[in-house]
Amino acid sequence: MRRLVAALAVAVVAGAGLAGCGQSDPVPGAGTGDTHPITHAMGTTQVPVSPKRVVVLDTDKIDTALSLGVVPVGAARAGEAQGWPTYFGDKVSAIKEVGVLTEPDLEAITALKPDLILGSKFRQEKFYDELSKIAPTVFTEKVGITWKENFLLDGAALGKEQQARDLLDGYQKRARELGAKLGDAAATKVSIVRFMPTEIRVYGPESFSGIVMTDAGVGRPERQLLAGKEDKRMDKVSPERIAEVDGDVIFVCAYGQKAAAEQAKVTAGGLWKNLSAVKAGKAHVVEDEIWMTGIGVTAAGKILDDLEKYLAA
Repeated sequence: MRRLVAALAVAVVAGAGLAGCGQSDPVPGAGTGDTHPITHAMGTTQVPVSPKRVVVLDTDKIDTALSLGVVPVGAARAGEAQGWPTYFGDKVSAIKEVGVLTEPDLEAITALKPDLILGSKFRQEKFYDELSKIAPTVFTEKVGITWKENFLLDGAALGKEQQARDLLDGYQKRARELGAKLGDAAATKVSIVRFMPTEIRVYGPESFSGIVMTDAGVGRPERQLLAGKEDKRMDKVSPERIAEVDGDVIFVCAYGQKAAAEQAKVTAGGLWKNLSAVKAGKAHVVEDEIWMTGIGVTAAGKILDDLEKYLAA
């Protein structure tokens, strides 16, 4: 009888132990600590604490993920861009294309079995409900003007909030130090010009690259302050009025092959060659993927590299 009681006691203890193990196993979405809430442009979403298979639907989020050590399994491509940002080297080789920014490929996204999707309300609002059925989805509100806030929000969604804060603080510190290093050169009026397939743009103080200029204390031409305009990100300039893009220094880039052909045509003409910055040898071609579509902390740091290279000389 004593043996029977002892055996039953062992069985009860063992059973309790097994039951305890079963209860402690994390169950996705069951509130056991493996997810956390992220409040974003479309509401509040429970996301994995450490997502492993991330799909990103805007160019800033490629920069953000890679800057934080997360290689996306899939990404939407900017329409005129070829492939992924080269300034990250081989890290981008494993990323699969899932459509373009304004038309993400839902089937391709589903096939990748993501556990987190990062997108933008500005570009993909109409796809949000469908995307949310595939995986937890977090949207930032805008692009460009709020790039720092977006970086921190996406960093939190990726489970890298403190690392994101540290990287952004490091960028801010370097921008201030560069401004101090430039000294009088910071008063230089820097013009930012981008050739598009069908138009020419100048970029104002609320564009991504314009914000970096402000952070480094670099001056801008009066025309590119866009005073009196509601949208201070950018403005259009016709080839016939190319004189409006002049400054002490010009940084110029092109979005895609068609735009590069237009850039070559315009910059070979007399109106461009008559610009004071061009005549002084201070018109510099820079990478569009850094100055325009990067929109992240690594791209911002590389813009600072260009400023140091060309303004500190």
